[in-house]
Amino acid sequence: MDGPDRLVPLVYVDDLDDPVLALADHHHLARVRRLRPGAAVSVGDGVGGWRPARFGERCEPDGPILRQARPEPTLTVAFALTKGDKPEVAVQALTEVGVDRIVPFVAERTVVRWAPDKAARNAARLRAVAREAGMQSRRAWVPEVADVAGFDTIAALAAEGEGAALAHPDGGPPPTRLHTLLIGPEGGWSASEEAAIAGRVRLGPHVLRAATAAVVGGALLVALREASGCRSAVLHPPGWL
Repeated sequence: MDGPDRLVPLVYVDDLDDPVLALADHHHLARVRRLRPGAAVSVGDGVGGWRPARFGERCEPDGPILRQARPEPTLTVAFALTKGDKPEVAVQALTEVGVDRIVPFVAERTVVRWAPDKAARNAARLRAVAREAGMQSRRAWVPEVADVAGFDTIAALAAEGEGAALAHPDGGPPPTRLHTLLIGPEGGWSASEEAAIAGRVRLGPHVLRAATAAVVGGALLVALREASGCRSAVLHPPGWL
């Protein structure tokens, strides 16, 4: 088993020992999914722990707490802000494919600029999207969604060890140890941004929208990690059979 049961709904709770559902989550399962009291579910904490339970306003634990080690290496996709709901679409899909950290940022040629109050609201919304997508995709770990950053912050993040690259039409095939991918704005990278990070990865033969490139890049990172044999072990409690 790689994580929570894929055949039953997963819902995140604050306390796995006393799994009380948020009102919105209970409403969704009862009214939209039409679960009846006592139906099988998984409850998770979003940081690697989960357990089987029976559905109700206060779910009844129905098995031991299991834990999944944090996946290694940590996979990061940073994408330049785009218009409309495209950041939400990108975060949802990146969560579903298995990325561990998502960082929206402002590049030199980014058209969209969020005022501080809007940036805080939008960051909270993106985290809510990641939580919802994590439940839908049965993830033991909800990805980290960072506050909107500047490019200097992204460049410093990319400098942490090897394995970072810009998505670039003049790039080559990805290195096997790629763990951080930066997706630029639809206006392209500036000369100074290209000079800051040496790695280049081509995401295919065609022109991609920025949000599409983020998802393609995230799927590429996950595929490389899977191909390397790096999968998270499930840690069973002592005496569990």
